[in-house]
Parts: sequence; C-alpha cells; structure tokens
Amino acid sequence: MNELKIDVFGRVQGVGFRQFVKKTSDQLGIKGFVRNAVDGRVSLVAQGSRSDLQDFLLRVQKGPFFSKVSGVSYVWRVPTNTYPDFIIAVDKPFIFDQASSFTNLGKNLFNSQKNVPRHVAIIPDGNRRWARERGMQGSDGHRASITYEKISSLLNEAKQLGISHFTFWGFSTDNWKRDAKEIEIIFDLAVDILRLFREKVLEHQVRFRHFGRRDRLPARLVQEIEQLEEATKQFTKHSLHICLDYGGRDELARAVNRILKAGVEQVNEDDVLHYLDTEGVPDLDLIIRTSGEQRTSGFMPYQGTYAELYFTDLHFPDFGPEQLRVAVEEFSRRKRNFGE
Repeated sequence: MNELKIDVFGRVQGVGFRQFVKKTSDQLGIKGFVRNAVDGRVSLVAQGSRSDLQDFLLRVQKGPFFSKVSGVSYVWRVPTNTYPDFIIAVDKPFIFDQASSFTNLGKNLFNSQKNVPRHVAIIPDGNRRWARERGMQGSDGHRASITYEKISSLLNEAKQLGISHFTFWGFSTDNWKRDAKEIEIIFDLAVDILRLFREKVLEHQVRFRHFGRRDRLPARLVQEIEQLEEATKQFTKHSLHICLDYGGRDELARAVNRILKAGVEQVNEDDVLHYLDTEGVPDLDLIIRTSGEQRTSGFMPYQGTYAELYFTDLHFPDFGPEQLRVAVEEFSRRKRNFGE
C-alpha cells in the first residue's frame, strides 16, 4: 500500500471540492480523508495502489466545475496508519464548517491582489537521491532535471506569475568535491541548455546572467555564458540567472577584494551590493529548496537577508510549474515586516 499527502490550493472551499474528492476516492477504492484547512487550502491523505493514487492525483487537480485549482503540492510517503474508508473530516459542527468554507471562498474570489515575489531563487536539491530511489545512477538524476524542457517550463511559469528575476543554483563551490565524471556531466548538460536557450531568451527578451566564479569552469561553458550575456544585456523586464561555481562566502570574499582593489576606504551597504556578482539585481524575496533539506547552505547570504524560505520534500526532478505556483501562493500569504 502507498500513501499520498496532498495539499490543493486555489478556489477549493465552498465549491463542493471535498464531495468531489470523496466521490472520486470511492470510484477508485482509495482510503483516507479530506479536510478543509483554515488558510483556504484543502488537505488530503490517500492510500491505495500506486497506479490508483496517480489516477486520483490527476483527477484531484481538475476538481469540480466551479473550482479553480491554482496549485497542488504532494509527497509520497510510507503509511503510518490505515484507514477503513475515505471520509470528509470536519473539526466543527456542520453549520460552522460551511460558514468557514464560504468565508474562504469569498476571500479567494475578491482578494485577487497577490503579493508576488520579484526575485525567486531555487536550490534544486535531490537529483541523485531521486535517481537512487529508482535504482538508477546518481548522474541520471541530473539528466532528468537539467533539461531544456524542465527549466523552460519553470521559467514560463515564473513569467506568468509575475516574477521578474529567476535564479537557479546549479553548481556550488563545494560541489568540486564530487566525482570528476559527475561534474563533467553537469557541465556538459549546462552547455547544451545554454545553447538551446539562446533562441528562447532572445524571443522573449529575457536577460541572462551568470553568478559565481569563471576561472575554474570549462572554457566551452564560459564561452556560452559570455555569448548569452552579451546577446541579452539590453533586456530589462525579465531576467534568468544561473549560479555555477557559486558560494555565498566565496562571493563575499571576492567582493571584498574588488573593494580593496578599487581603493574604497569607507564601505557602506550599497558599496558591498555594487561589488557582488548580483549588482543591479533586486534582493531575494523567496528561496525555494527541494528534497527536504531545511537550510540555505550559504546561498546569497547578503542578498537573502529578508528572503522568505520555502522547503519541500519533493526532489528537484519532481518539482515543476505547479509546485512553483504552490510556493508563490504560500509566499503571498506571509506577512513581511522587514524589521518593523
């Protein structure tokens, strides 16, 4: 028996969504429960065969007629309980439960102004773990996730959501400790993607920039980076950033050396920003890390001082546009005080 934990976001309360889920589960023989959450999402736990659960997940994402699913977050896990049936779980009497549902429906219908992050970064963790769980080589996880189709779909979703700056951390300064063959595969994949992306970023007027060291990267990769940066430097509306041979401490050390070389005697915060790799790029609003690790590993410590953090158990190969929407939905519900 397999188990799925699912969270559904969007217009999913007060529209018969739980009844739809119950009917779908009964048709497929799924066990578990569905309940409304106080923040407007619907939460589910479903148990059954993997094929039935995959079918169930697809149907849940469609929802009933009046619903509008904006995102779905899910994770496969080992069951710790068994359920004899599938039920609609409620924590309050019927009349109060319905009132709460319609209240959240009203919020969804009339609160269309979303707080959208301007700069989002992804720490794409879990490629090797994803591959090993499937009996594959660790490098196969990189091949599954470092693809033009995957990065392009995430970039398209970012633009649709209104995100103007989108950053991927592709290779850290610590990743040099890995097997030489694995490193070579990552850089080969990066070269291929950059070549494929040239037409797309020019067509959609997306500025491309690389953050990190270049002196240790393969010459062929540096050439692709420089050509793409030069070809897109005039674009200002949308930006795609790739961090290769990047480390937060390394970036700060290089910035200090630039400041010393420039002869600046009195340094303020703006001076530091000017000498970082990210000069001219707004500070991070949202950092997403996949694969269950709940740390930033030194990623952009200066630019991410007030960034919201979002962690998901999904390995990066399973993280797609829908999961990006979920992360942005979560961001939009947070109140940011900036020290006030």
